[in-house]
Amino acid sequence: MTMKLVILGLLMEGDRHPYEIRQTMKERRMGNYMKIQDGSLYYAIDQLRREERVEAVELVKEPGRPDKTIYRITEAGRELFQELLLAQVEEAGFGIHPLSAALAFAKHGDPELLAEAFERKIGLFRAKAEEMRGLYEEHRLTVPRSVLHLMWGGYERARTELRWLERLAADARAGRLQERGRPLEFVPSSLDGEEPPEEADGL
Repeated sequence: MTMKLVILGLLMEGDRHPYEIRQTMKERRMGNYMKIQDGSLYYAIDQLRREERVEAVELVKEPGRPDKTIYRITEAGRELFQELLLAQVEEAGFGIHPLSAALAFAKHGDPELLAEAFERKIGLFRAKAEEMRGLYEEHRLTVPRSVLHLMWGGYERARTELRWLERLAADARAGRLQERGRPLEFVPSSLDGEEPPEEADGL
């Protein structure tokens, strides 16, 4: 997700100053799906201002504190927002998983140490799944359905990652990561039009 899309999206909701944009991003836990860096935020706002996508509408002065410039989205900014939104939806690419390089050579690794590493990640993803489930339950009656889809999608991705890691940990503990000629038991022998069996979804 681009910083410009986030800034324009938040300004679609109302006028804000940069610090308020930053705080809103943190409150909405946008760090779950994008990097939040102050430098890139202020740089993007300056770019949008120079491109006349946003405009300053008020300068708030408070004794002993830095001035706060409040920005509003312009008509050109609304057009750019729609372009960025559609581009983000249509963005191609599956992404490279951090474990990809490790699994390519896991057959040479110490099975016990690998199992311990997988189990540490299992703990992280179990906590992430619980967090996303909690966010959904907390906001299910107060936010737009698009945001509910975002939260539930985060939960489902964490659950999928968790199941995958549990299988990897089990194979590592059993010393099976280096085996050949033994297909994964949970995958159908023919994948034509078939999906792996559903699993229980309890945490």
